[in-house]
Amino acid sequence: MTIKLLLADDQALVRGALSALLNLESDLEVVAEVGSGADVVAAALAHQPDVALLDVEMPGLDGISATADLKAAAPGIKVLIVTTFGRPGYLRRALQAGASGFVVKDTPAAQLADAVRRVHAGLRVVDPALAMDSLVAGESPLTARETEVLLAARDGSSVAAIAAKLFLSEGTVRNHLSAAIGKTGAANRTEAVLTADGNGWL
Repeated sequence: MTIKLLLADDQALVRGALSALLNLESDLEVVAEVGSGADVVAAALAHQPDVALLDVEMPGLDGISATADLKAAAPGIKVLIVTTFGRPGYLRRALQAGASGFVVKDTPAAQLADAVRRVHAGLRVVDPALAMDSLVAGESPLTARETEVLLAARDGSSVAAIAAKLFLSEGTVRNHLSAAIGKTGAANRTEAVLTADGNGWL
């Protein structure tokens, strides 16, 4: 199955380079490109992409505001923020606006393509270094549900046991665990629990 992409970046050269790199992947296809945040929703409604890759700093409507508008207009379209500016504050705001991922532009092409696939699959993808910076900056990046799932995972329970305890599907539990692992910059859920615990979030 081909994953259809929308690119939004005010720098034409960057946009063109990203488009060329992503189109090299057999399962990815760029179906629309725009140069401003204000054009994102119209392009998304016209071309029906699966994933929108948005820059943060664009003239007029920035990528974070465009994310919120897009999620309101077309909740099914996933958003991956791809930016030069890897700032913890941007990361937090982007996730709150509904983005599923946040990576920096110097991410290797193969990793960027993998990030697109993971976001499309319903996972959260966050640049690990940025996730750690966000932790240092304070304020838990975890949603209430992710916190609840990590709490249930504290004693080493299986995904099935956590799902039964919280009345969630196993897939949903896996998604929340994956999101929590990404946000805490951990390598696995045990590390995620330890990091979240150590920061007083559980």
